[in-house]
Amino acid sequence: MLKTAHSVNDKGADAPANDEEVTAPSDAEDSSSGMDATSRRKLLFAIFGAVLALAAVGYGSYWWLVGSHYVTTDNAYVDATAAQITPLISAAIVEMHVQDTQHVRAGDVLIVLDDADAKLAVLQAEAQLGQVTRRVQGYFANDSALAAQIAARDAEIASARSDLERARADFERRRALAETGAVSTEDVTTASNRLHQATAALTAAQAQRRAAEGSRDVNHALIYGVPAEANPEVIAARTQLAQAKLNLERTVIRAPIDGVIAKNTAQVGQRVQIGVSLMSIVPVDHAYVNANFKEVQLAHVRIGQPVELESDLYGGSVKFRGRVVGLAGGTGAAFSIIPAQNATGNWIKVVQRLPVRIEIDPVELQKHPLRVGLSMKATINTAI
Repeated sequence: MLKTAHSVNDKGADAPANDEEVTAPSDAEDSSSGMDATSRRKLLFAIFGAVLALAAVGYGSYWWLVGSHYVTTDNAYVDATAAQITPLISAAIVEMHVQDTQHVRAGDVLIVLDDADAKLAVLQAEAQLGQVTRRVQGYFANDSALAAQIAARDAEIASARSDLERARADFERRRALAETGAVSTEDVTTASNRLHQATAALTAAQAQRRAAEGSRDVNHALIYGVPAEANPEVIAARTQLAQAKLNLERTVIRAPIDGVIAKNTAQVGQRVQIGVSLMSIVPVDHAYVNANFKEVQLAHVRIGQPVELESDLYGGSVKFRGRVVGLAGGTGAAFSIIPAQNATGNWIKVVQRLPVRIEIDPVELQKHPLRVGLSMKATINTAI
């Protein structure tokens, strides 16, 4: 029995020894596993850091070589130089040939105004031109008549001078005879009266010639140097006729450019006034983009640089090509109705934006039409 218990005790004592022999290798394995996990974690961190470093270097290289040469803004909008349709005469609208959103070509009839008054004005101007033409032709005829009058006055002066010489000779002869008593005093008085009459007749003839010559000078000034059709009075009357015909033509209002009708306010029966806008024509085929870039983006922007444009209407699937054609002379704030006043105590600096005008490739505009006011995204290549 004692032997058996000893055996049991030996066995029991042997069991823990065996357990120690079994657990000792397990602790070593756990330590080795922990070291492996730490190593793997460090390795992962090292790889991640290397990837980040490579990504940063790659992005920095991209930015230095490529990205820094592009400036982008989404504060850009489609614009166009619209044509305002305004009447040049005052009349009532009798016909309307267009409506909003309609596409028109240059020369198409937009509005027809009442032309009754304009037709009467043409007839009146034609009559006035006829009267003036006849009056000017009368100037030329008067010139010949006044020349004949001057010649007649010359003849009268010659006759009056001859009569004066005879009257003077007769008076001198009778006055000499009167001293000898050969003739009476009455004869001398009669001869003296005839001398005075002859002198007055010569003076009157000379005055009439001067009057005729003055009339001819006045008439000659009206026709001097130009034919009848080039006379200023005829030209003035012809100009009035041309103006009347032009006003008649202006009763038909035509489109000055190709484009789309917008803001049409005209109605049949409305009496329009000169200079009042009736509608606008937007030349969508010649649209451009006003891109408002920040002032810090404009250091290297130059005219002629290429631009890539993207419209919110078509999305990123459609790219428009363009080029910079001009930079505005001032910021939007500078030309606003109420410009900013910075001379205050609570002044805060705000980055300003300058409009950059971008011309769009017309071929691409025909393929993908745009409308004024649409939003765009513009990217300028400043490396070129």
